[in-house]
Amino acid sequence: MKLCALVFWWQKHNIMKYKSLIINNPEDLMFGIAPKPVKTRRGLEIGGGQVYAELNFTLPIMSINEGTLKEVYNHYREIAEGALEHAVHLNSKGVVLEFETLLEMTKTPSIGVEIVKIMNDICEEYYQKHGLASEIRLTPNDLREFERPALQRTSKFLEPMVELFERGMMAGGDLLSIESTGGKEVSDEALMMCDVKGVLFALAVLGVRDMQFLWGKIVSLANKHGKIAAGDSACGFANTAMVLAEKKYIPKVFAAMVRVISVVRSIVAMEQGAVGPDKDCGYEGPFLKAITGIPISMEGKTSACAHFSPLGNIASACADLWSNESVQNIKLLSGMAPTAYLEQLEYDARLMNEALRAGKMHCSILQQLLVSSDIYTDPQALILAPENVIRISKAIVKGDSYVANARDGALTALDIIEEALLSGKMKLPEMETSFLPIFRDDLNSIPDSENDFIAMMLPMLDPGKFILSEYGL
Repeated sequence: MKLCALVFWWQKHNIMKYKSLIINNPEDLMFGIAPKPVKTRRGLEIGGGQVYAELNFTLPIMSINEGTLKEVYNHYREIAEGALEHAVHLNSKGVVLEFETLLEMTKTPSIGVEIVKIMNDICEEYYQKHGLASEIRLTPNDLREFERPALQRTSKFLEPMVELFERGMMAGGDLLSIESTGGKEVSDEALMMCDVKGVLFALAVLGVRDMQFLWGKIVSLANKHGKIAAGDSACGFANTAMVLAEKKYIPKVFAAMVRVISVVRSIVAMEQGAVGPDKDCGYEGPFLKAITGIPISMEGKTSACAHFSPLGNIASACADLWSNESVQNIKLLSGMAPTAYLEQLEYDARLMNEALRAGKMHCSILQQLLVSSDIYTDPQALILAPENVIRISKAIVKGDSYVANARDGALTALDIIEEALLSGKMKLPEMETSFLPIFRDDLNSIPDSENDFIAMMLPMLDPGKFILSEYGL
């Protein structure tokens, strides 16, 4: 079957394109190395044998309006100059600056475009003067989530989002990402209720369809302008679950399952043509790397400026970009916070790169230490160990529908958690373990067929919270 016909076939039948793994052995799931590296305009080869820092930043608490725009632009100028100047001082081999837009910057695309232009001019200046390669990841926020019920395909907010993508990439945004929110109107309540089937419906049915719609547009724009469609993040789903678990609102074992279920939704970006590096804050990257071979961005201990995390070290085990969460541009004793975080990221990247230069044995030892320091402290860390990523990924690709893919991956995650408990290597309180058989029964009740699952779920969901036609249903 010809490639174009094959692509049409799996889209028509809504079946995952990937049926096998690119990386089958845990030892090959390594930081700094991806089977399909991505080369950027200024020469970064992400996944080509080196880990780079990716700095994520935002404004201090302030209003964004006509009267403050000059101050807003000065903040982003200061962030880029401070980070790149310090990167030169640290002998950095390359940096990615992630510009996550704020609401006003997407609603009024000209604001976001001007910020990209300001930062790109600085990136080019440091490239010409110092040979420092840097690129901008442009991440508009998904405005559609501010409508309820969400109008995923007909929203008035789609136009400024698409405009920011197109004009922003022309202004210098080379890596294109988004934290899209299709299905969130269902998942928000499902997360709080620990409703496994509700979360799976939100991600594997609604989320998948929205990703197909949205990433078809993003990839088309990227190809038109010679830019890199990088990838999405299930931050609004899986990271929301992690933060809720950290606050003890929901079980950690549930958050671990949500992480796995989110993979089938995020992989759709690759099916539509995204090539990585994926967006960091969903932590689904290791599974995407194993299945598709793309390079990935990950965040861990340096996310503490925005949220706490049980994945401080293990998150870097197979990262190609090592990132942080949005850090405000505020003054610390050492200097501005983004510059300080750039230093932390650079030192972590320097250690991983030294291991890469020293050879496979040293890489393996460093990775083993990163993994073993976290693996049995939390079920969310447990599933990110390379051997468990490979095992779960193999389960994910076996199914004949996204629903079956997500269900089988989550069941395998439960197997891994229960095995760790039985071995005594991981200990969890009874309030956690008592949920395991309940979640397993819920997952086992989910049929293979997506149509059967949809028929099962529709009577159980509030029809006023989402619009089926906005998801092509």
